[in-house]
Amino acid sequence: MRPPTFQDVYAARPRVYASLKPTPLLKHPLLDEALGLDLYVKHENHNPTCAFKVRGGLNLLAQLSADDRRRGVISASTGNHGQSIAFASRLHGIRCRIVVPKGNNPEKNASMRAMGAEVIEHGRDFDEAREHVERVVTDEGWRYVHSVNEPDLIAGVGTYALEVFEALPDVDVILVPIGGGSGACGCCIVRSGLHTKTRVIGVQASRADAFARSWRGPERVVGETADTFAEGMATRVTFDLTFHLLKQELDEMVTLEEHELQEGVRMAMGLTHNLAEGAGASTLAAAKRLEDTLRGKKVVCVMSGGNIDAATLRRILC
Repeated sequence: MRPPTFQDVYAARPRVYASLKPTPLLKHPLLDEALGLDLYVKHENHNPTCAFKVRGGLNLLAQLSADDRRRGVISASTGNHGQSIAFASRLHGIRCRIVVPKGNNPEKNASMRAMGAEVIEHGRDFDEAREHVERVVTDEGWRYVHSVNEPDLIAGVGTYALEVFEALPDVDVILVPIGGGSGACGCCIVRSGLHTKTRVIGVQASRADAFARSWRGPERVVGETADTFAEGMATRVTFDLTFHLLKQELDEMVTLEEHELQEGVRMAMGLTHNLAEGAGASTLAAAKRLEDTLRGKKVVCVMSGGNIDAATLRRILC
């Protein structure tokens, strides 16, 4: 599987911008004051699905063959990737099925259904939902859209990074949440393509840290659980395309405890007046963890994922 190139990211822009506008890169004085840092927030939560994933879905589905369109698409997701595929499927008139774990964020499920997707609950977590899809896809004839092992998906996602570097060419550090790794891959591809010295730091939940442990160690590992409320990061495995690229290109990893991820949600609301889920707000929490090493640098926090459900938000705020 050929990894996407810098040229692929540029080529994705017309397909992405046919349906989206660039998202804002904003300063928030309260956030800067609270952390004593020079921070910018890339508001991917302002996309129609409140996450950068939608860029990948738009780029990939726009290029499907006539046969794949006829077959329809199927994928597994905890919600943001699923919304991306559902959103793009509706635009292109393609039948869409998304398999989610049992007990998945009900508001993400409702959003996917509202976009016309058939949503099926299966398994205890994302990886069991994904494994179910991979068992049935051949027999049922769908075009399987993997959540990250899709070069066109990553190229589409990478368009957010082009926007960051165009708006702030001298950015020193970019903090990116990592679940499957498509967002961090897009950022690394663009950083390297532009030959900048910007450091890209991934952020993951300590309760779903298979990627972090694999990246730091000599071998890829599989986690026993992915027990985090930040469902956008909740995977027990690494994926070939994104892992191999990030093993070479990613500069650093930060893993956060649940209380830190919860604090990130509160920071997003109180200091930026944005609603962000655990994964989306994780970069703010990571900036707080790294504040001593980030001081004096221009830092971008990618806020991707604004789909926190009401019950989880109440629990975090109370």
